[in-house]
Amino acid sequence: MHATFVLYIGLILVILLLVMLAQRIKISYPIVLVVGGLGISFIPGLPAISINPELIFLIFLPPLLYEAAWYTSWKEFWKWRRVISSFAFGIVLLTSCVIAVISSNLIPGFTLALGFLLGGIISPPDAVSASTVLKDVEAPKRLRSIIEGESLLNDASSLIVYRFALTAVVAGTFSFREAALSFVVVIIMGIAIGIAIGLVFYAIHRWLPTTPSMDTVLTLIAPYIMYITAEAFHFSGVLAVVSGGLFMSSKSHSVLSHLSRLQGNNVWSTVGFVLNSIVFMLIGLELPVVVHQLGDSSLKEAIMYGLIISVVVIIARILSTMGASIFTVFISRFIKTADNNPGWRMPLVFGWAGMRGVVSLAAALHIPLMAGDHPFPQRNMILFITFVVILVTLVLQGLTLPVLIRKLKLEEPDYLLSEVEQETLVRKKLAYTTLEALDRLYKTDVEQNVLLQQLRSGLVNEKNFLHSYAESHGTDVNRHQAIKRYKTVYFELLREQRAALEEINKKAEFNEEIVRKVFSQLDLAEEKLRLQF
Repeated sequence: MHATFVLYIGLILVILLLVMLAQRIKISYPIVLVVGGLGISFIPGLPAISINPELIFLIFLPPLLYEAAWYTSWKEFWKWRRVISSFAFGIVLLTSCVIAVISSNLIPGFTLALGFLLGGIISPPDAVSASTVLKDVEAPKRLRSIIEGESLLNDASSLIVYRFALTAVVAGTFSFREAALSFVVVIIMGIAIGIAIGLVFYAIHRWLPTTPSMDTVLTLIAPYIMYITAEAFHFSGVLAVVSGGLFMSSKSHSVLSHLSRLQGNNVWSTVGFVLNSIVFMLIGLELPVVVHQLGDSSLKEAIMYGLIISVVVIIARILSTMGASIFTVFISRFIKTADNNPGWRMPLVFGWAGMRGVVSLAAALHIPLMAGDHPFPQRNMILFITFVVILVTLVLQGLTLPVLIRKLKLEEPDYLLSEVEQETLVRKKLAYTTLEALDRLYKTDVEQNVLLQQLRSGLVNEKNFLHSYAESHGTDVNRHQAIKRYKTVYFELLREQRAALEEINKKAEFNEEIVRKVFSQLDLAEEKLRLQF
């Protein structure tokens, strides 16, 4: 037990070093972690690390889905709901069918049910990989919104396909009518359970005397309750977490205090980073174990099957997204669509942003060892092919996606103003609104209260700054240079203030709690500046 604990502490340290390396060489960290984990697995004397699939599904999946739902823009999600739904359900089902047909004809001993099982496992793209790649690339807002929205739903659809295919393999029979009905029930009831539990947590946050720490803990346990409850009734735990997360996120500004939101955001960003990093590292570490389990199967043949299936998965997604673009142009003649002519560039990028990851890994590992009284057929081959698909899509598509986006020169089609101009305009309107309200409602108080006079003076300065900032820099390049220099000077001043506080804290006549309070204020000032520009 002690040795295992030390091993995982060391693993976390290695993860941090690899993420630093990824930032230095400007490569998406999931790619570096998978490749790094694969390299570490060959170190002599390192104990084999075997992943418990229940660990992935129960411990990792709910919080990762909840975090993704919490930070998803409901406005963007609703705007692109048709595209997101068609990608999350239609493309997943289509990909599963294609994989089922090809794998059953390609791999000896593979039945159609096993093909659907493999298709359900490898059909959903991983959102974390795409999001981390897009983070450092100038990409249109709709690209990010649709990829993030798709990732919230495609896990559910793929796992439902996986569940039905698994039942067909074990039982030996399959009824399309019953499966279609169950598919609808699983989806609807999963969403209903998520919203119902979300309402319970909404009531707790709103009407009970919670503290910021208690609010944060409640947000941490909410996804587990949603997931476990839905799965206990054999409904979609994934959709329960997603729907509950979207509901709670939409109500966060009305039920959580600013301290709860600030503390919760910090905690969730750390939790999400650690969980995602561990899973991607485990993908690389697990591959040698899967290779060892192939047994009598030829490694060369298994690699060939994995590469062929990887190519099929990539091509099927690209053809699906391009086909969806053509269908959108056609259907826009009869119904109103968000974009009547998507073109080919954006759909091509959507198709290429199909890296596989966490859910595919967990689903493959979750295949039981036995199917009734006999070993589960082709389990090791399915596991190996899944790992090859994850590796190929992560490395190949992950490394080339930024290049593709730059080559295609995708422009922002939805917003006339740049993000900087939008933010400046919003802040100007807020400054004007606040000053107008202060002068209209509290004019007498301002004349008599020195603190309110200082507040008004600060608002006037911010308004003048924003006005001069918007008017004096004609191009985005000049504006960017001005922001960069402003932040450099401001951060240097904050460093000087922190150094002064450290000297003050050495003196006996100053209370350390006061010094810590001022330190926190400086931290908030720095964070405010980082968020403003």
